[in-house]
Amino acid sequence: MTEPHSSSGTPPAQSGGVVISLDAMGGDKGPQVVVAGLEAFLKDSPGARVLLHGPRDVLMPLTRKLGDLVRVVHAPEAVAMTDKPSQVMRSGKDTSMWSAIDAVREGEAQAVVSCGNTGALMAVSMLRLRKVPGVNRPAIACLWPSRNPKQFNVMLDVGADIRADAEDLLVYALMGTSYARQGLGIQRPRVGLLNVGTEEHKGRQELKEALELIESAAPKGEFDFVGFVEGSDIPSNRVDVIVTDGFTGNVALKTGEGTATLIAGLLREAFNLGPLSKIGAVFAMRALDRLRLRIDPRRVNGGVFLGLNGTVIKSHGSADATGVAAALTLAHRLATAGFAGRLAARVASTVALAQDSGTDGGATPAGVEAPQEQNR
Repeated sequence: MTEPHSSSGTPPAQSGGVVISLDAMGGDKGPQVVVAGLEAFLKDSPGARVLLHGPRDVLMPLTRKLGDLVRVVHAPEAVAMTDKPSQVMRSGKDTSMWSAIDAVREGEAQAVVSCGNTGALMAVSMLRLRKVPGVNRPAIACLWPSRNPKQFNVMLDVGADIRADAEDLLVYALMGTSYARQGLGIQRPRVGLLNVGTEEHKGRQELKEALELIESAAPKGEFDFVGFVEGSDIPSNRVDVIVTDGFTGNVALKTGEGTATLIAGLLREAFNLGPLSKIGAVFAMRALDRLRLRIDPRRVNGGVFLGLNGTVIKSHGSADATGVAAALTLAHRLATAGFAGRLAARVASTVALAQDSGTDGGATPAGVEAPQEQNR
């Protein structure tokens, strides 16, 4: 069910280089915007190739000028934002989302990107790719603008599961450090556990238990644990990875996005109050442009699903071409680094780390040996 652009019909996966699987039908703005983002990504990513999933008659006219860098994979249906995950799992085999995930499952691509329904994407990804041994609850990680030299911090979970016990939070810490290494190039990440205060006696019981587990795991996990952190530390230079449950993380993420939108709107209003304000805006334009670039959410568009046997990137449903290109660039960088395999190896080491902390391993199955791998 494929339609190659090249006369040879050679799939991108057989032509060398990294292959990204892209769901063309998931975004709010339609496949035209997704393809525009794809075109921008390919200009900056020599050697990358893409499997584009969706209706052939819709996508072929949009992608002809991209040549053999893109192969359209016919998928006649699409997952709507209103579809329930259970509904998609039962009857979604002909959708572009399902097809895009299956390309990773079958080894035709190294990562998948979708702007579609988050719940459905996680459900189908778990069904088709399965969880990494040792992961009880997968997590979604996002990049948060910060004062760190890399300009971003990693936070997880931001919405995959509203619950997380102490062992889950330990696994999140391991997955977050792996993402910080591969996504941001931080060799020894600093990890903080989000709480209502930094004192050890504060917080729920599972947070206190997780504090001990993560602290004990830090030396062998090759990361620095700074202990409890508060909401004000999320954009700070105190930490590189913030660990929390999906309920708290999602509320923080949506609050941050709403606050950024509010500030942008207030600035526009302030600079349009009158002639003097507009003149001031002209003089401040360069500084405002730097600020806009620094906090522009499109630059870091893409939440990474961690804990699955494959790399899955969730782009904002409302992403424009710049945002789609950013998500594809992130997927390409992680795929090039062999991120999925490195993360699985790091999670497998939970057994040894948990044993060092005096537990039976929690969510990690017995009999999994901790591999010796550098820079995981």
